[in-house]
Amino acid sequence: MQRIGVFGGTFNPIHYGHLRIAQEVAEAFALSQVKFLPAAKPPLKAEPDVAAKHRAEMVQLAIAANPLFHLDTRELERIGPSYTIDTLISLHAEHPQDALCLIVGTDAFARFDQWHRWQSVLEYCHLIVVSRPHGGSLINLSDPLRQWLQQHQTHNITQLSQQSHGLIAIHDVTALDISSSQIRGLIRTQKNPAYLCPQAVIGYIQQHGLYRD
Repeated sequence: MQRIGVFGGTFNPIHYGHLRIAQEVAEAFALSQVKFLPAAKPPLKAEPDVAAKHRAEMVQLAIAANPLFHLDTRELERIGPSYTIDTLISLHAEHPQDALCLIVGTDAFARFDQWHRWQSVLEYCHLIVVSRPHGGSLINLSDPLRQWLQQHQTHNITQLSQQSHGLIAIHDVTALDISSSQIRGLIRTQKNPAYLCPQAVIGYIQQHGLYRD
């Protein structure tokens, strides 16, 4: 049974914070690969102002040199909101013998009970919650979400290799204080976002005139 990382987001644009999270989680949990899934229409965020094809291209440029990382565009090809549960069902059908590991930040997990069919997610995967700078706290969770976490949390990551789904692990990662909104703001004010995201991504942004007023 292989463990496959599932890392979704708008990636608008992708940056070193995303990449470092994926790398550290892949190593800590012995993942065979990490799938990056750009969202087309995130249900709990405003729709990105940059076309899906551009965000996917930037992801591909950012991950091209890492054999562990793979671009998965199924959410961009699907009509309607990018519900994670639909993505997991689709991935599970393709990898029925493997363990999917959904990677989310503490900010996303803090409102996980607002996700579509959130209590069904663990029927298809494990959940890896990673700490992020300014990423929210796990202290002020709603009662249903706190009970759900207590019911499924494991402090022994080897358990994730013993069953295919159903567990939640909380994992600390290197705190790179980088955000996509920060990068967009720098570009809008004609400042250089160098060293916040890969140079290939910066070149693509410049080539296509993205994130300019």
